[in-house]
Amino acid sequence: MIKFLVKRFVRDYENVRDPGVRESYGIFGSIVGIIANAVLSIGKIAVGTIFNSISIIADGVNNLSDAGSSVVTLIGFKISGKPADKEHPFGHARIEYLTGLAVGAIIILLGVELIKSSFDKIRNPEQLNFSWVMVFVLILSIIIKLWLSYFNYKLGERISSTAMKASASDARNDVISTAAVLISVFIFKFTGYTIDGYIGMLVALFILYSGISILKDILNPLLGEMPEPDFIESIENKILSYEGIINIHDLVVHNYGPNRYFATVHAEVDANEDILKCHDVIDNIERDFARELDINLVIHLDPVITDDKETNHLRNLTEKIVKEIDERLSIHDFRVVKGETHTNLIFDVLVPVGFEMKISELVNSIEKNIQKEDRHYYAVVTIDRNYVSTYINDMKL
Repeated sequence: MIKFLVKRFVRDYENVRDPGVRESYGIFGSIVGIIANAVLSIGKIAVGTIFNSISIIADGVNNLSDAGSSVVTLIGFKISGKPADKEHPFGHARIEYLTGLAVGAIIILLGVELIKSSFDKIRNPEQLNFSWVMVFVLILSIIIKLWLSYFNYKLGERISSTAMKASASDARNDVISTAAVLISVFIFKFTGYTIDGYIGMLVALFILYSGISILKDILNPLLGEMPEPDFIESIENKILSYEGIINIHDLVVHNYGPNRYFATVHAEVDANEDILKCHDVIDNIERDFARELDINLVIHLDPVITDDKETNHLRNLTEKIVKEIDERLSIHDFRVVKGETHTNLIFDVLVPVGFEMKISELVNSIEKNIQKEDRHYYAVVTIDRNYVSTYINDMKL
């Protein structure tokens, strides 16, 4: 059914990398969410008011918040689809993250208000007026919300949308809260015990938790989270597949919204190779990434000496010394500069996240172990950590 609806309402639905198509997906999903949640909200609030149930009213208000969230998401997709302009050269796609934040904030505020209402109901309990109409409305709500969760998840997965996935998560949570309300109705029916206020409180706490979870998920891309390992690996493998590329390092990926990537990387090539030929390879790689993966990639060319026995020996020696300190460490940009009294071994050391040794201790250890091999060797070390390179010591000449 979802595929049928997508084909019917989203033009060119298979071209999901196109910003216009992606916007259509978001608008379509938001409109479906608005209609479904508005209908459920009106039904539940009406039934809850007629039969004096705070938990059903709370569930209805929760659906109303979902409808409002869908409106915010709809606006977000409309704005995020705007092309780049003078003030926003990277486009407006990050606005989708802000709409996700707004959704989370709205849900939290409603959760707090419902906690207050449910607490009043616990302090001043009132008798429920049971009706099978209540049961019908709640069961229908569970069925619709299950479908809506699956619908939003599939759309969010198809267009890589955190906002749509947040809506899917919220709909799934609504199924649990509505089921709790349904159980409380049956408990009253068969035992006479009124736990309406307590169930309302549980629903409110669940709503609060859902809002906080959404905020946490949205904050990560806003703050700048680490790209997925599979995504990074695919970039590395593709670059290394080109003839003439020996190795790569210092890969940095910036995200300016879903499917909006800018990246920089250093690519090592044989120093003896024709520079024009190497430059042509680099141009081809950048062009292929833009055309095939929609990634704006900038490559810095690093020529490395591959046929000098002494340089290769010193590189292998240095790498062995660094690996003995910690297997996770690696070196790149290795150069040898000879002087009258000593030789500088110049290289970068890539330090992984979570590396506990102090940087000054690491550099001192590398220098000490290199000079054990030959006191005329001086290490000139640059530390790469978390995409930041810092010179630790000065070159000695």
